Amino acid sequence: MTSLHDLVIGVDAGGTKTTAWIAGIVSERNSPPLGKGNAGPGNPLAVGFELASDQIETAITAAFAEAQLAPGKVAAICLGVAGAGRASEQQQLHDWAMQNSFAEKIVVTNDAEPILAAAAPDRVGIALISGTGSFAWGRNSDGENARVGGWGYLFGDEGSGYSIALSGLRAAAKSVDGRGQPTQLLDAFMDRLQANDPSQLIEIIYDGPLSRDEIARLAEVVFTVAADGDSVANCLLKEAVNDLGSIVSALAEKLCLTSNKWTLALTGGVLAKQSEFRQKLTDNLGIAENQVSLITKPVAGAVVLAQATVRDCPS
Repeated sequence: MTSLHDLVIGVDAGGTKTTAWIAGIVSERNSPPLGKGNAGPGNPLAVGFELASDQIETAITAAFAEAQLAPGKVAAICLGVAGAGRASEQQQLHDWAMQNSFAEKIVVTNDAEPILAAAAPDRVGIALISGTGSFAWGRNSDGENARVGGWGYLFGDEGSGYSIALSGLRAAAKSVDGRGQPTQLLDAFMDRLQANDPSQLIEIIYDGPLSRDEIARLAEVVFTVAADGDSVANCLLKEAVNDLGSIVSALAEKLCLTSNKWTLALTGGVLAKQSEFRQKLTDNLGIAENQVSLITKPVAGAVVLAQATVRDCPS
């Protein structure tokens, strides 16, 4: 019979969904978990702490159920949570996890650190996220860490799905006004949003039920039009590549990552789905293929960090 004292929990809580995995304290890298659980958005800044914590607990409970185990206190838990980049937010989640007796040892981090942990056994390198938003987090061989970006959709998130979608909509509007080059983006956005006239885009975007995530998904329109050879759309994607490249370069400089012995871990809807865009980014950075890792399951890194907590701080 499996003892809870021999188990860890990893949680990846994002803006659209939360995933929890239960695994052994010692397990092979990339081995399947004993149980998986999923729930809704777990970003406390996006949905509020109460709803986010409820979703995290729901995912953990579901993971226990799949593992055919009664919920209880395991050896360690790692909560990798979007919107928990500051100490105050991490402390609130830590206190909540302690009150709920999830684990003997508790670690709370942002949603980028587990991505790097999933990609690099030595946890040295940079995790770059480009989905609805964008930011990068990195760690060097001395254990120093830093971040670049993550300023949010109003004055940051360059190279993200939201930013690409907005740049596409702006280009479409400029083409209508005669302030910009003609582009297929206008017809493509009108078709996607079922607008009969360009002016209807105003009502759909500003007064419609579109969430920030849904607007970010309109970046797909820009990628599709670019693939058809539209020069305006391709120019916008080139700018997005340059924006993400500058984020990585600035962080590498902060952390003094000058050799080729560090890992670039990539994740997020934009980087995961757009392989050509991803290749242009790594080419732009001059990073070797063996340095790059695409992470589609960041929760695996949360498991690695939970295991490391037990290994580094044995009871």
